[in-house]
Amino acid sequence: LVQLVESGGGSVQAGGSLRLSCTATGYMYGTEYLGWFRQAPGKDSEGVGCIYRGGGSPLYADSVKGRFTITQDYAKKTVYLQMNNLKSEDTAMYYCAAGPTSSLRVCLRSSRTDFGSWGQGTQVTVSS
Repeated sequence: LVQLVESGGGSVQAGGSLRLSCTATGYMYGTEYLGWFRQAPGKDSEGVGCIYRGGGSPLYADSVKGRFTITQDYAKKTVYLQMNNLKSEDTAMYYCAAGPTSSLRVCLRSSRTDFGSWGQGTQVTVSS
């Protein structure tokens, strides 16, 4: 079973940037899709962006499109979430999750617990 570890969270002022990392260890079978999800206190989980590990362009939520970018280093089993022009509403715990799913769109509409593996999360706090 694959294990995922997120890192890179922190506190930043509005307009700033952070880069989150999601590193996988273990057997990668069944982790074709990897998604970034976030959850703020008192709010539902939101899909931020998803990538198909076999290649192709990621899919992003409208709320982050143009500001967030997902990339991957396949050899390092690491997927990155570059977050630019951060806003206070981006404040949340960010998680990555991996597993098989039917499409990027389905991935984005899912919650991390719909996947076979997810990490412990990393906190992002944006102050205005």
